[in-house]
Amino acid sequence: MRKIRLLLEYDGARYSGWQSQRKGDSVPTIQEAIEKQLKKFLKSEGVSVVSAGRTDAGVHALGQVATFIAGPDFGLAPQTVKKALNAMLPPDISVIEASDCPAEFHPRRDAIKKTYFYLIAATTRPPVFVRPYTWRLPFQLDLERMKMAARPLVGRRDFTSFRASGCGANTPVKEVLSAEITPLREVEFLTVRLSGDFLRISITADGFLRHMARNIVGTLVEAGRGRIRPEQMEEIIAARDRRLAGPTAPAHGLFLERVYY
Repeated sequence: MRKIRLLLEYDGARYSGWQSQRKGDSVPTIQEAIEKQLKKFLKSEGVSVVSAGRTDAGVHALGQVATFIAGPDFGLAPQTVKKALNAMLPPDISVIEASDCPAEFHPRRDAIKKTYFYLIAATTRPPVFVRPYTWRLPFQLDLERMKMAARPLVGRRDFTSFRASGCGANTPVKEVLSAEITPLREVEFLTVRLSGDFLRISITADGFLRHMARNIVGTLVEAGRGRIRPEQMEEIIAARDRRLAGPTAPAHGLFLERVYY
């Protein structure tokens, strides 16, 4: 038996997240799209792909990690697997790397931390080519207030206030290792630098609750607008009450950047 590890990137815009849905649902998922092609490639109906994280509908990934088990007679090299899958997968999903991994490796349980980042365009008319991947806000944000509000997030805390209903995590306690907000005057796209007024919010943690990153971003935006005092963030965390935090930021601005092992 061989276990193959995949490093994936995908545009989540037309998918209902990573995880396979109930039979009969019309919106495809990333997992279903990959398993569909693997079943053809391996000539087996029993293929299951396990990922490091179940990204939500509309969320993108630059460094998702997943595994699948190939049969004992599977003799193709990982590079061949990569080329074959990329030839079969839709253009918005790509295998960056493929490699053999130990049978005991589990992409989710063995992960020690993950980094997500979120892109905000603080203007009504950002460059056309970044609009599908940014949250467009027609007002200026106070960067210093947002940075002050982000500081209490760092540490091992109960993040119930940023947890969406339906979350299946065993515990709401996670350790946020960093929460950084970086202003950008330009972003690179196809070798061209596109000018604008952008914010990149990067969060690294040992795990994430459902919608946790997006709920944190929404709350930081409220702080930047002056609707939440930065010092209130400590109170919001301590209250463990989702109603006190800000709105959920749209999914299309969120990217799973990297999974660490």
